[in-house]
Amino acid sequence: MFKVLQVGSLVLSFIVATCLIQDSKKRIVFFGDSITAGYGINMENAFPALIQERIEEAGMNYEVVNAGLSGETTAGGLNRIDWILRARPDVFVLELGGNDGLRGLSLEESEKNLKAMIKKVRAANPKAKIILAGMQIPPNLGQDYTDQFKNLFPEIAKEMDTELIPFLLEGVGGDPQLNLSDGIHPNQKGHEIVAKTVWSYLKPML
Repeated sequence: MFKVLQVGSLVLSFIVATCLIQDSKKRIVFFGDSITAGYGINMENAFPALIQERIEEAGMNYEVVNAGLSGETTAGGLNRIDWILRARPDVFVLELGGNDGLRGLSLEESEKNLKAMIKKVRAANPKAKIILAGMQIPPNLGQDYTDQFKNLFPEIAKEMDTELIPFLLEGVGGDPQLNLSDGIHPNQKGHEIVAKTVWSYLKPML
């Protein structure tokens, strides 16, 4: 069964200890921000938990770890990734960058941070399969920045040789019926669609 875990130092220690004991199961780590964390809904309904349900229905021997943290940037992710990597994930889904874009942060720094995290995953487990989740932002900060942000993810995936989900919120982003009132975070129905998108890329790897 999927367990609801909030990210914090004590919880991360628990995750690592549990993973070390349960070596028989391979681990899929979803490392991201509020979307991964299931902001505004019960964590059991966030897309990583829905992925765990699909895995169990398929009889696959994988355990999902939700390492999402609301408000996380690529810089913050780089600072905390070593905790998670102590569990030596077999599959690592990197879902960060959205908050960088919404805040207008330097895309050069975002790129550097994302590449550094991918390198850390491979250093922890050279056989790990990595999926980079692409994101898009509204053109509030100008079309040039918006386009550069959108192109950042496929460029990194190509250079770093990772799998790419072109747009994590495909079919969800911008639809009021699939998002919370803030217009940014998926609601429960939106997470079901996100899970379907992620599963289409993840399943062939398992």
